[in-house]
Amino acid sequence: MRRLRAAALALALAAAAAPCLAGATRLCDEPQTLSAAQKDKVLRFAAVIKGELERSGHRMALMARSGLDLDRFGMRYSHAGFSLRASPEAPWAVRQLYYACEEGQPRLYDQGLTAFLFGSREADVGYVSVLLLPPLDSDEAEAAVLDKRRALQVLATRYSANAYPFSLRYQNCNQWVAELLATAWGGLEGDGDDLRAQAQQWLQAQGYAPAVFDVGWRPLMWLGAFIPWVHSDDHPADDLDRQRYRVSMPAAIESFVQGRVPGAERIEFCHTDRQAVVHRGWDFIREGCVAAPGDEVIALD
Repeated sequence: MRRLRAAALALALAAAAAPCLAGATRLCDEPQTLSAAQKDKVLRFAAVIKGELERSGHRMALMARSGLDLDRFGMRYSHAGFSLRASPEAPWAVRQLYYACEEGQPRLYDQGLTAFLFGSREADVGYVSVLLLPPLDSDEAEAAVLDKRRALQVLATRYSANAYPFSLRYQNCNQWVAELLATAWGGLEGDGDDLRAQAQQWLQAQGYAPAVFDVGWRPLMWLGAFIPWVHSDDHPADDLDRQRYRVSMPAAIESFVQGRVPGAERIEFCHTDRQAVVHRGWDFIREGCVAAPGDEVIALD
């Protein structure tokens, strides 16, 4: 029974890749089937988020969405990107890393906010976390994100959903976010692996702490041999001996920003089939999208 539970954990870690993936193969990117009513709810939910972003007066937000069920790892969010008012795609579209399954390559992708939310893989309940930064930090980050050349300079050539954050061998979608922030806030210059190495060194020096996945059963550490976007060969031997992966996840980025950027604000959104909830602060909305005192509730009926 213990081995079965551990297997489920490892498979969930592999599935955490899904929010970073795009492509035609069913295994790599199984499309979500939504009813007309469910699509309408997501559209209304996107309008709630866009309205809040517009009223904020900010031009950029760090945005994370829920994906597959990572509750067993103590995580709600799996995929992060930059929502930009001046996006070349559409206002508040999300610039992000995605993995092109058919090509077997990571790519830079601008995706409208509603389409970004459709990728959550949960039709009836969804969560979005937004960080709004003070002007100087926001301006530096926005300039780096909108500079496509700079954004591509820290895009790795090889993708791994569970990439080790302090290795140049692979990169996942959230690690690209962390490294691009490092180049902006650290004033780093360079290209390719040189720039990525500087970014990783800067993150380590600033105390960036990746999320920890405890797999709990050694044979499952080699699951990547059978899944093309999960790998173990970039992780330290000590971590593998302890049957764990350290990986960049939205929670790690949020904790880093909270500790490093005084004045950063966090707004969390969620929706059910009936309502959206808007929650302000660094604690989390209650499970099931249940409003707490002080939360704003918006009917989606």
